[in-house]
Amino acid sequence: MTTIRAASADDLVTLAALTAIAHKAHADNRPDLFVGTPSPEALEALLISQLADPHVTFLIAEAPDGQPIGYAMAELIERHGSALTVGDSVISLRQIAVDPSVSRSGVGSALLEEVREIGRAAGCRRLVTQVWDFNAAAHAFYQTSGLRLTTRALDQEL
Repeated sequence: MTTIRAASADDLVTLAALTAIAHKAHADNRPDLFVGTPSPEALEALLISQLADPHVTFLIAEAPDGQPIGYAMAELIERHGSALTVGDSVISLRQIAVDPSVSRSGVGSALLEEVREIGRAAGCRRLVTQVWDFNAAAHAFYQTSGLRLTTRALDQEL
């Protein structure tokens, strides 16, 4: 059975390795936007900063033997209303990745459900995430998980 736990600063090496899973797809598909091989020092500094943010939660999925097999990063966001928009509290899934050796085994679903629970506990009304157009597997995962398309971002080189 997969165990999901909150990550801490003690998990920097694990988080860096798990981040590489998602980052590789980004760097391979959008080398104009993503660094091919991040500097270990820069990645560590980024993770330390994110872990220190009280609105951010990192989760680690572990196999029964304690081996890390996936992770998620979520952020609680308070959106203030305006004359045109309604104020909202949301949980934003910023990153999710599962070790390819256990893909389609329920690890991603377990991480996603834990993110939902964090959002519910914080009083959030919605879960939001963004997915790159090239990531067909993520599109299918989120659609199967009950998320629906709400916006599209467009991009053009100048």
